Amino acid sequence: MMPELTTSAGVPRIAAIEHPFGLTLGLPGDAARQLAVLRAALRALEEVSQPDAVVHLPFEWNPSEKLNIYPPEPPPIARFLRRHPWYIPKFVSRTPPEVPEQTGP
Repeated sequence: MMPELTTSAGVPRIAAIEHPFGLTLGLPGDAARQLAVLRAALRALEEVSQPDAVVHLPFEWNPSEKLNIYPPEPPPIARFLRRHPWYIPKFVSRTPPEVPEQTGP
């Protein structure tokens, strides 16, 4: 997580955690850790009394842990953008184009 970047977006308060991008709550299938992180985040946000506060949650990520977090095949949006790279600026600016629905692969 990047508290500095999040703060610059003007959020009222932040529960920061140093986990890899996309794994904020923990690894898939690790329900105990996910629940612990979620509870700690809710508790921290409930206790914050001042605006623009940043609370660092007490969880550490094991950097030597081998991660297999990539899907077996790219998601549909990635396949679309690979075939139509000129649409990337529209997606980045949050104005995706209307594209007729295709039938078949």
